[in-house]
Amino acid sequence: MSSIEQLSDRIPEFAKDVRLNLTSLVADETLPPQRKYGLLLASAIATRNAALIATMESAASAVMTSAAIAAAKSAASLMAMNNVYYRFAHLVSNPEYKTMPPRLRMNVIGNPGVDKSDFELWSLAVSAINGCGACLDAHEKTLRAAGVNSEAIQTAVRFAAIMQSVAIAIEAAGPNPSQARG
Repeated sequence: MSSIEQLSDRIPEFAKDVRLNLTSLVADETLPPQRKYGLLLASAIATRNAALIATMESAASAVMTSAAIAAAKSAASLMAMNNVYYRFAHLVSNPEYKTMPPRLRMNVIGNPGVDKSDFELWSLAVSAINGCGACLDAHEKTLRAAGVNSEAIQTAVRFAAIMQSVAIAIEAAGPNPSQARG
């Protein structure tokens, strides 16, 4: 049994739809493996759920290079910073903050070590989980300019949504989920 199947078995019966969505996500073949598993890993990191992160990193290591795994982790960690800053600048009513330089180092964006479209999709997924509208707009615009179609963009956000729901279901089940599948 794969670790993703074991994780799926930890999802309680009250979250059956979440389990079914995870199964369909893993079976989804619309994205190339690196893009898909990078989305899974970056999204898992954004959920902050240790079991989900460990499972997705293990699954990703079977199909991704160590450089690609590092890039997915970079996308998650960089967006953790950017999403806080740019959400603030976007939501605060004082327009002065939008004109101030953020003074945040973001060098990895220029050279992520993987295809820039993959990195942008991973950043978009993390931004969806973190709820930064400004970052979502920026990454979607960059992806469209790079020729990524709306179906791939929507798939990335769907993956993020499912990963977030898996994390919540596992947390809600507690350490010994009595309602989980057996």
